[in-house]
Amino acid sequence: MSHSNNDDLMREIFLTTKTIACVGLSPRLDRASHSIASYLKSLGYHVIAVNPATEKVIGFPELYPTLAEIPNKIELVQIFRRSENVPPIVEDAIARGAKYVWMQIGVAHGDAAARARAAGLQVVMNRCMLQEHRRLFGEKFVTW
Repeated sequence: MSHSNNDDLMREIFLTTKTIACVGLSPRLDRASHSIASYLKSLGYHVIAVNPATEKVIGFPELYPTLAEIPNKIELVQIFRRSENVPPIVEDAIARGAKYVWMQIGVAHGDAAARARAAGLQVVMNRCMLQEHRRLFGEKFVTW
């Protein structure tokens, strides 16, 4: 399975991923990135904030300016940035050995997805992790 938004891939992601680096996680509580990351954290996922433009994100004590600076293993890189900003994030995800890249609703970059697939990563584009999790599993299902 490579680049696909199919249900089997999304189920695999939700059932096997534990650590998510959320690139573009906003410090503003009213932003979608914050509510989606908070939802994932409430399910037990280890969510790490990545945002070079802020020094604090409420509810997320682990905050780094780049993926490269995260000391933990990263399984999934969730992207809340404009589509034109995706290619260097994908390159960082590849360099960090991530298994998955998830581009949120409104975010898609075919060339970056192809680069990720060529490096062995699985890719989801233009989908909301919160909506897909609820659709596939119900509101508060977590397996570990």
